[in-house]
Amino acid sequence: MRLLPLATAAALAVPLAATPAEAATPAEVRVDQVGYALGEAKHAYLLGGAAGKFTVVDERGRAVREGRTGASLGAWNTRYPNVFDLDLSTLDRPGTYRVKAAGATSPPFRIDTARRLFRPLVRATTEFFQAQRDGHDVVPGRLDRKPSHLADTKATVYAEPKFAGEGGDEIVEPLKPQGGPVDVEGGWVDAGDFVKFTSNTAYSLAELGFVLREDPDPVLAKEVRFGLDWLDKMWDGRTRTLYAQVGIGTGSEEFGFLGDHDVWRNPQDDDALDVKPGDPAYFVKYRPVFPAGPAGAPLSPNLAGRVAAAFALGAQVQAHRDPRLARHYLAEAASVFAQAKTADVGELVSAFPHAYYPESSWEDDLELGATQLALAARKLGDPRANGWARDAAKWAKAYIGSDDTSTLNLYDTSALAHADLAGLLRTGVPGAALGVRELAADLRRQLDAGVDQAKKSPFRTAVDLTDFDAASKSFGFAATARLYQRVTGDTRYAAFGAQQRDFTLGANAWGVSLVVGVGTTFPQCPHHQAANLAGPSKVLYGAVVNGPNGADNFADLPFPAGAKECTRPYESFDGQGSRYADDLSSWPSNEPAIDFTSTALLAFSLAARP
Repeated sequence: MRLLPLATAAALAVPLAATPAEAATPAEVRVDQVGYALGEAKHAYLLGGAAGKFTVVDERGRAVREGRTGASLGAWNTRYPNVFDLDLSTLDRPGTYRVKAAGATSPPFRIDTARRLFRPLVRATTEFFQAQRDGHDVVPGRLDRKPSHLADTKATVYAEPKFAGEGGDEIVEPLKPQGGPVDVEGGWVDAGDFVKFTSNTAYSLAELGFVLREDPDPVLAKEVRFGLDWLDKMWDGRTRTLYAQVGIGTGSEEFGFLGDHDVWRNPQDDDALDVKPGDPAYFVKYRPVFPAGPAGAPLSPNLAGRVAAAFALGAQVQAHRDPRLARHYLAEAASVFAQAKTADVGELVSAFPHAYYPESSWEDDLELGATQLALAARKLGDPRANGWARDAAKWAKAYIGSDDTSTLNLYDTSALAHADLAGLLRTGVPGAALGVRELAADLRRQLDAGVDQAKKSPFRTAVDLTDFDAASKSFGFAATARLYQRVTGDTRYAAFGAQQRDFTLGANAWGVSLVVGVGTTFPQCPHHQAANLAGPSKVLYGAVVNGPNGADNFADLPFPAGAKECTRPYESFDGQGSRYADDLSSWPSNEPAIDFTSTALLAFSLAARP
């Protein structure tokens, strides 16, 4: 063996002794990239590195605060064996700042009033709904949208399609026409594709209507009116038929037709197709309409409840602006609600196939519908108000007594319902089946479950990052914390709610804001056909994507034919079985949706209030 000179050996010994895994990987500082409101708890996170000092600097680079990390909150992955909490709560002077720790510097963030920080995000998320418009009345916006799916003005009604297969989405028989034509033009497309769902639209309208009722905004008002105009088409009061869906996502090679998900294109391209019955692309242009059930038959209660709620909130908004329109909305809400099926419910109707949106909760939707009917009736002097209020209390009690453990998101509207029902009960509802105390206790149950889950996460997130709807559920927790405070005056969940919002706006392992165009780092490659084809300079501003998801959900994702390639790597930050991929084909993490975005809009609106 050849011996090295002593000086050389000593020089080599230093780097060899100083190469632990945490030193080999640069640390990262994760913050809420929008910012933190004055007076609220403020937390950032050091991903990797070691415990020690951190410094907050202002726009000029001057140190304004110093602090120390506590013990590690846990490992994230093999590259990042430690995550440390950086408590910034003492930082309470308006300005723009960065955090420095372990050789890393955070993106800039603001400290300001809640209204200045979050009110603009209500307008941002409203813009996404404008981008999702279908029909002749589109808003060109940043994507230069064009009128689309004008054939929906004379659409054919088909019998409920039959599905089977491992994923529950395999067509097993040809589509069967049974009526029409019906005018279902307009409305919002649901997500990155162009199918329109009554359930999802009604859910979003309930949240948007709740916000508009309490914080009037002319842009949001136009969007709510646009959504209600379409919902009014989907309910045929003359035949008592509720249409549940326009378009079909799943095609069939066996039966020779394409579905919406089989063709990557601009929505206006569908109108230019020259097709006749039997052509593969026939249902791409002439989109089938599926009713929720036979005319006059009892309606799936989840649909009846949330559609009634959307109309009734419209009635509340219009009560003083346009009383005639308000009474029309109230009549629509009452007729839909009266048709709800409440015995032997069976599988709920949400989408075709049901596997797309496998909802199982419905008592909360009836509580929401009845609550909003009662509030609308009171505004309009309708004597049915107390009857609907008693209905709301009855369904709230049924929901609380069920085994449902969901929180505010597309599959659970109870938090929204409880908050407004509590206000009704305080005014006095003779014969009510429960009181405000029970509603507050159920909101606490939901929030306590989130708090317990958050303690297990290095980033203090309450949601399961290996499951769908991470962003939406996070915003749901943030909104629920605010709604609970409103019902009780109790601020015990304020810090928890703020942390859930922080997570969605960049205080996560990937350092990505899950709202497109918001923050310094956000999704560049959303799974959205119109945005992708508009080009990389066209931002789908205000869209909320799903966010992190289970790593298993990303196996064998096909790249859509005709799409423009787009990807941004984040693999090194995947951990604990979860993954986030800013990639065009990665719909499990990067597809936006109206329900994701409406829940964010609600959370931002509630956060912006004193």
